[in-house]
Amino acid sequence: VGNILSKSPVFLSYFVFLHVGMNAAVRAVVRMGIYVGAKVYFIHEGYQGMVDGGDNIKEASWESVSSMLQVGGTVIGSARCKDFRTHEGRLRAALNLVQRGITNLCVIGGDGSLTGANLFREEWSGLLDELVQSGEISEEASQIHSALHIVGMVGSIDNDFCGTDMTIGTDSALHRIIEVVDAIMTTAQSHQRTFVLEVMGRHCGYLALVSALACGADWVLIPEMPPKDGWEEQMCNKLSENRADKKRLNIIIVAEGAIDQSNKPITTELIKDLVVRCLGFDTRVTILGHVQRGGTPSAFDRILASRMGVEAVLALLEASPGTPACVVSLCGNQAVRLPLMECVQMTQEVQKAMDEKRFEDAVRLRGRSFENNLNTYKLLSHRKIDSELPHSSFNVAVLNVGAPAAGMNAAVRSAVRVGITEGHTMFAVSDGFEGFCKGQIKEIKWGDVGGWTGQGGSLLGTKRTLPAKHIDKIAEQMRIHNINALLVIGGFEAYLGLMELQAARSKHAEFCVPMVMVPATVSNNIPGSDLSIGADTALNAITDTCDRIKQSASGTKRRVFIIETMGGYCGYLATVGALAAGADAAYIYEEPFDIRDLQSNVEHLTEKMKTSIQRGLVLRNENCSVNYTTDFIYQLYSEEGKGVFDCRKNVLGHMQQGGSPSPFDRNFGTKISAKAMQWISKKLKECYREGKEKSLLERSKDSACLLGMRRRALVFQPVIQLKDETDFVHRIPKEQWWLRLRPLMKILAKYKTSYDVSDSGQLEHIIRLRTKDISAI
Repeated sequence: VGNILSKSPVFLSYFVFLHVGMNAAVRAVVRMGIYVGAKVYFIHEGYQGMVDGGDNIKEASWESVSSMLQVGGTVIGSARCKDFRTHEGRLRAALNLVQRGITNLCVIGGDGSLTGANLFREEWSGLLDELVQSGEISEEASQIHSALHIVGMVGSIDNDFCGTDMTIGTDSALHRIIEVVDAIMTTAQSHQRTFVLEVMGRHCGYLALVSALACGADWVLIPEMPPKDGWEEQMCNKLSENRADKKRLNIIIVAEGAIDQSNKPITTELIKDLVVRCLGFDTRVTILGHVQRGGTPSAFDRILASRMGVEAVLALLEASPGTPACVVSLCGNQAVRLPLMECVQMTQEVQKAMDEKRFEDAVRLRGRSFENNLNTYKLLSHRKIDSELPHSSFNVAVLNVGAPAAGMNAAVRSAVRVGITEGHTMFAVSDGFEGFCKGQIKEIKWGDVGGWTGQGGSLLGTKRTLPAKHIDKIAEQMRIHNINALLVIGGFEAYLGLMELQAARSKHAEFCVPMVMVPATVSNNIPGSDLSIGADTALNAITDTCDRIKQSASGTKRRVFIIETMGGYCGYLATVGALAAGADAAYIYEEPFDIRDLQSNVEHLTEKMKTSIQRGLVLRNENCSVNYTTDFIYQLYSEEGKGVFDCRKNVLGHMQQGGSPSPFDRNFGTKISAKAMQWISKKLKECYREGKEKSLLERSKDSACLLGMRRRALVFQPVIQLKDETDFVHRIPKEQWWLRLRPLMKILAKYKTSYDVSDSGQLEHIIRLRTKDISAI
């Protein structure tokens, strides 16, 4: 980064709507800009402030973005601007920028805002010529400011911008929706009611679709895939069947832009009248409205916005006069840069496809993430009648192993329903491998997993017991129940257990079956996967608690909080939690530290306390050091901070494992488990094809796999190949992607450190990206 110092100031603008999580992007752009030596400006009230100039354009300082991570909306304001749509308005805006030496723009908004920014860039040289001719700027100023560079970040709860898996604000909006749905489900269950919920999204059904997946809704209506003719009868039949199965409530989710095949709106009132008229069910309508836009940003949005903010500054620093305007976005777990207008044009093509009733094209144009969400919902929500099911005659067992993690139940529900749809008989194993050896195995059916998505912990029960010492009994139970495949959902014990089962194949033919593991642990310490089910819920628990702890010191003297997180030897929760909560330091096992590092951190925090901040936050992973314990660090900070700040400590403990799963964990668990079951079906068909012997399966390394997220895609990896990537003593992968976030965390906390740009996004074309990302979630 030191080699690409800014040559001109960076301009930061918001426009159009308020979107939760934007302030994290503001903070990241300002602090990264200052870190690389740039002068950073706020422009208040979006494009209107750029046109009006004056006090609307102010230089930003490091301190001006303190204590804003947890604040929703945007602290620098947002406004619609008719003036900027005119040539005269853009001319005034250009003058205001040139007068301050600004030639780099970072714009956060939707497709309208970003299209306006691109038009401004295309007109830039002509606007400068006009200003020279009118005598408002000199020829020399025109030459100095001849190029305007633009980088966009997409801020929209609708997630309707093509080229990115998730826009800033979407995850927080899903949190608001799921909080409401979970609350409504309790009253609906009590009174045996049907609820019709309308969610936002304009002409995009993402919020409706993902919230339907996350809460197990009975029916969802979205604009990209209108229901076929006769849908009214089908929906009523399904609601009636669910009631007949003793389900006491029905949830129908309607996107605000929902339409039928004739492009006529489908409203919540229409749905309510239909249900009351045809079924006589007690039905209520809830329109969530602008509650979806407000509230505290989720951990995911804070991290996404921080990563994208830093990426935006790097893109501006590397831009040349010939570089097209780009947007920084997320593909899987990887930052990418895409040409702005390619994304805008693709987004506009979606609406055109819907207007022309090419709905399958509209779904495809939305991207693979949207398409997979829709396909997964169809798999899980519509139960086929027995005559429609393929008859595979295969028995598949599913079990949870290790510590409980929020989202496990969503994963089990998905596996059971996809397995039944594939024609398998599904068996649930209680209490992990310990229950397996005791014969705690029973068939589990479609209706048995109803309502599981929103429940925390493990309803199947889970234990840390490994299979090796019970291997004979487990093999016997496999034989008794004729188990043809295994799906193991869990943490590091599940990973070790799968290895032990594979190793036992030479002794027990019963284990010569397809076996796949889905990672589920709050520690996020599984080799072969960037993310685990449950980690996002734990991060939100840490972030929410840190927000409350910091707020507890509001109005008091300067105070520093020492907070201990879980994770075993894995520092993921401490590091990413620190980034999301705006911590000053995070101590982890993977990055060794000594007393000099601790002293340096104390001095750094003391200096900040004297000049700017009132509250400090330090996170410590539970196993980061044998000697530098939480108590030791607390006492050190207390002693060295005397006269400047006082200290408090807090051990978060098992609250990180509890609670309802976050929308991300529900959705991730649902989709990854569905993919695992489809892999099992494929393997069963291959391995039990006529003439194929089990011995072939025994020698096949890829019949015992871990399904994990690697950068952009979900990948099946033979567990035997992951051995070399594993530190078995400390139960962590030898290489962990999130360690690259630590310099970012330190930069945003005002430390002088180096930042590796080798992993930053490169400019790609949206079509090429789609082709590469064939296995993305």
